[in-house]
Amino acid sequence: MDSSPRLTIETDLSRIDARQWDALAGDQPFLRHAFLRALHETGCASPRTGWSPHYLALWRGETLAGAVPLYLKSHSRGEYVFDHAWADAFERHGLRYYPKLLSAIPFTPVTGPRLLAAGPDERAALARALIAFAEEIGVSSLHLLFPCDTDMRALREAGFLVRESVQFHWRNAGHADFDAFLASMSHDKRKKIRQDRKKVAAAGLRHRWLRGDAIGADELDFFYQCYRGTYFQHGNPPYLSADFFRRAHRDQPDAFVLILAERDGAPVAAALNLAGGDALYGRYWGATEYVPGLHFETCYMQAIAYCIAHGIARFEGGAQGEHKMARGLLPTPTWSAHWVADPRFADAIQRFLDEETTAVEGYLDELEAHTPFKQNTPDNAD
Repeated sequence: MDSSPRLTIETDLSRIDARQWDALAGDQPFLRHAFLRALHETGCASPRTGWSPHYLALWRGETLAGAVPLYLKSHSRGEYVFDHAWADAFERHGLRYYPKLLSAIPFTPVTGPRLLAAGPDERAALARALIAFAEEIGVSSLHLLFPCDTDMRALREAGFLVRESVQFHWRNAGHADFDAFLASMSHDKRKKIRQDRKKVAAAGLRHRWLRGDAIGADELDFFYQCYRGTYFQHGNPPYLSADFFRRAHRDQPDAFVLILAERDGAPVAAALNLAGGDALYGRYWGATEYVPGLHFETCYMQAIAYCIAHGIARFEGGAQGEHKMARGLLPTPTWSAHWVADPRFADAIQRFLDEETTAVEGYLDELEAHTPFKQNTPDNAD
């Protein structure tokens, strides 16, 4: 039997066995076969919306030894790593930037594997194969967003340009309960959180946590009403449909953690998180009325309380937002990797990234000097 590796491009994820895919993808819910198929088959991430699946698969016989979630993109929306200036520069020079190749989870700024591989040899082979495929089809560029550290080593070795950014994550220090977490914070931050919580309570709101099959159709429908409203408030239609959420919940119910804010049993706000492995991922939020402090309480404080109660190691609060530091989320570097076909633009982008990295490192240093946690000084005493 021939066990030499072969590469294929799959435009339909259903052609790859779910068990083999999930064995490589690990326990992050966004990388699971069912989650990705739900995005594609409900039309949220599809050729019609500018996300054309071109998954790279590495086979040894009939065994999947490696894979990359990969899309041919006709725009840069829904990515959270902004390359609009690069696209503009191409256009100003009469060159085509789109379509481009993108490895990412659509609409999801969460770090995780992008080179899904059985081992380091397969990972290196995938990195090289991505460039070869980009050259073969003649795209301007190839981008991998939010890859994990293991992927980054292979991507650097393959010659990708590296871009650094910042997110804000909470890490569980083993607090006995939420009050113990609050006690670890500096006086001013602790005071502000308690003030916000009092405002939410004074509005008659209480929070309830639901996970998995405890989330019924009514709760999911209310959440979607809130999620859709958040997008329309900002003048945009939502990326994801109600059908997507229903299907994703049906296929991986235990990944869904819904936090509801209720008044007299009637829901007012909702935050939907996904759980997997040692992490809780804050993703979607909305409310039917404005209450001071409700967003921070529902999206961050309740998620942290859930993690403490259930022994979850970290909470990732989504893209950007240094305001999250005041709620105990700390700056965390994130990465993206880029290959650009035209050597003139590759050189220019490398110079830009060198300058940007210096600025990001300085920003990280500045943020880390303003920790929200106690520093054992008299000013932080109760």
